[in-house]
Amino acid sequence: MGVEAGAQAARARALAVLRIRSRALAVALLPAAFAVVLLVGASTDHLVGPGWHAARWVVTPVAVVVLLVAAVVALVVARARPAVTPTVPIAEEQAPDLYRLVRDLADRLDVPAPSAIALTPDCDSWLEDRTHPSHGPPAEDHDEEGANGLRGGGTRGAHRRTPAAPVLVIGSPFLWWMRVGELRAVLAPVVAGTGPSAHPDIAQARRFVRGLDAAVAVASTRGRCLGSRTVCAGLGWIVRLLLRSCREHATEMERGVAAAAAERAQAVDYGLRIVAQEQVGLAYAGWDRLLTRVALPAWRMGRWPSRLDAGVVAALTELSRRDRLAEGFASRLGERPACDLLEEPGAVDEATSLLAARLFHGGPAETGPDWSPVDWQEYPEEVVDRKWRTDAARLHRVLDALGVRRTTDGTRSETDASDGPTLARVMDHLATPPPSTAPRPTDAPATDAPVPTAPTTTAPTTPKAPKAPYASMAEDALEEDQETERSSALAAGITAELAREEAATPAEHKAATPAPGTTLLDTGALPLFPLQPPRTARELLTDHVTAMVCCAAMDTAGATPGLDWLDGPTLLVDGERAADLTPRVLSLIEDGDPTPLRAWLVESGIRPEKPVRLV
Repeated sequence: MGVEAGAQAARARALAVLRIRSRALAVALLPAAFAVVLLVGASTDHLVGPGWHAARWVVTPVAVVVLLVAAVVALVVARARPAVTPTVPIAEEQAPDLYRLVRDLADRLDVPAPSAIALTPDCDSWLEDRTHPSHGPPAEDHDEEGANGLRGGGTRGAHRRTPAAPVLVIGSPFLWWMRVGELRAVLAPVVAGTGPSAHPDIAQARRFVRGLDAAVAVASTRGRCLGSRTVCAGLGWIVRLLLRSCREHATEMERGVAAAAAERAQAVDYGLRIVAQEQVGLAYAGWDRLLTRVALPAWRMGRWPSRLDAGVVAALTELSRRDRLAEGFASRLGERPACDLLEEPGAVDEATSLLAARLFHGGPAETGPDWSPVDWQEYPEEVVDRKWRTDAARLHRVLDALGVRRTTDGTRSETDASDGPTLARVMDHLATPPPSTAPRPTDAPATDAPVPTAPTTTAPTTPKAPKAPYASMAEDALEEDQETERSSALAAGITAELAREEAATPAEHKAATPAPGTTLLDTGALPLFPLQPPRTARELLTDHVTAMVCCAAMDTAGATPGLDWLDGPTLLVDGERAADLTPRVLSLIEDGDPTPLRAWLVESGIRPEKPVRLV
């Protein structure tokens, strides 16, 4: 599909969307037209008689109601604020070279230049229309050659009202990982999309569809009174009907716009764009690993890495060192990086890093005592060490709640929890075989396992023993995961403890409710794009036991916390990464077999019987 073919297809679909709008207006005006005819007929003595008189009494109120409903719908569609993607705006004085590159690119493509540039903490780039009155000041009059490079028609010097061009949103990882030429090649098809965006029919169709989408959000707002909910339900039904009618045409219109833009961009850096597309895929892989393995543990600890974009360069460099398929990519690092187009790359990186924490985790918009930045040099000590000791402390609190301890002579007691926190206490508890299945009378204290077995069906009159803490949750975990009873009880306790800690979080540290007139997409106060689903009880138990092992290694064998750019927090024993720890922990949790972990502890010189320091 060529440039003209794609543009024509987009315009045809835009006209189809506008025809739907015109039909909706015609349907709203039809009862009023009938009412006018009936009223005019009565005034001219043509439509007289009881039948016509009754028709006037029926049609006129219906016409008034329909007009009122249509006016309300049109007002809501026109005034509803379309969602705006949270971004970090980049003023021209902050990146004159970047603006110059984009304008030169627009000149080569013979399209209007974007009105502004913004960064998003994601591996994507797009054009975003922010011409709605609620998004900023209205468009101003421009000459044929506008201040932003917009070109208008007509004679030179003539003034006309030109809508602002869309904003160019660039993925921040691209600026740090890509070279200047690669970024230019990647942005070429995106910038080329400003051409079709300037067409009046396409612009009107997009505004209409965005207005319908925003009106659906308004109608779906919760917390209204009964009368308002009724009105919003009717409004939502009408708007959704119109939106469904436009959906296919709007989709095909955007495909035509994209096809035309891609075809127009073929003439710009075609060979380099093939290489740049490979870097897009590599950047996405490294960015995803950095967020889920490195940033997420810090966010959960109330710290946000302030140099995520610089971190993605380190992660991708490490990936190119480990992966044969990425060999040679690191050699590009000698060329000029695209972040040099910014005047202050560090400040921009910090702003996008904070926005990433808000979008993907739901952190506050500003720093505070429980939400502070952390540099990569401080990450092992401030995040990894603190995370492990916090998890280990939580693990021992749950063991205390279950009444489990290890005495100095190697025996277990369910009544005294005065001993210091040791790894041996955890291992012995998980490795102890489950108790006998014989039911106990109700007045007998629970002296062994924290999870009693259910009574047999052959003796329904035998009273049940009182369940230990988290027993019901442990039974659910047993059905879901193949674990020992003790592992399931401990996992359930950790899950409950985390839930209590989250519920006790002060309101100012939780995600805020958007202010009136704004949306969650505007404020980014909630995790709009959660990185991972909630962790299962088994995953939580594995993390906590692993944390306890790491604490014992640091306190008794001189191990140190470390940071792996691709895998996140890691334990360094004698300067080497302990990569074989997780399978040994899983053997203890799932099978109750401590042998592999004990062998590793002996080999590494770790003493599990020594108390460790907790938070």
